[in-house]
Amino acid sequence: MNMQDRNTQAHVLHPSMADEAQVSKLFRNTYSLLGMTMAFSALVAFVSMSMNLPRPGIIITLVGFYGLLFAISKFRNSGVGLLLTFALTGFMGYTLGPILNHYLALPNGGQLVSMALGMTAMVFFGLSAYAILTRKDFSFLSGFIMAGFVVLLCAIVASFFVQISGLSLAISAGFVLFSSAVILYQTSAIIHGGEDNYIMATVTLFVSIYNLFLSLLQLLGIFSND
Repeated sequence: MNMQDRNTQAHVLHPSMADEAQVSKLFRNTYSLLGMTMAFSALVAFVSMSMNLPRPGIIITLVGFYGLLFAISKFRNSGVGLLLTFALTGFMGYTLGPILNHYLALPNGGQLVSMALGMTAMVFFGLSAYAILTRKDFSFLSGFIMAGFVVLLCAIVASFFVQISGLSLAISAGFVLFSSAVILYQTSAIIHGGEDNYIMATVTLFVSIYNLFLSLLQLLGIFSND
């Protein structure tokens, strides 16, 4: 009996054990890649800050982000998808550099950035641990996530044309809730079989962490009158 036959037999006799092994492997691959991409993105952000690179325009940012996201989805099952994942997270690191320089130039900018980083880490690890330990199925959040995406997109577009007091605050708060829901949903999807591709899981979690950090940073800046 070869190894493939043994694996097939083990799955038939003990399907839960086979599923647990697959979930564990998916978690290892996802969080390993997430850690590497975050380190790479942080390095690119540091270089961007050190060189005082300008912010890319809104068109370049949107085309770069959604173009790479589409390409990753297309090549998710190949090595090209892995390279594109690093390209996307590196690009996001580049866009983060000028933003951090802006905040660090404020009188209490260093404190704001540190607090936002700490809060982001606590929210991410807290929500991930809750989903993993309770093993609850958060697939019901899919409707909320879709509705939240549409509402936030409309609010962002509206902010370019009208100046409404408190709109920026509402958008940032909305992104905190939206990103938190996505973290719960994606972690639950890994556990319950809703997601079986570690590249897509990594990208989803990375983008959620990125948006969560920027939203918390903006909220802290608003509340500190900066």
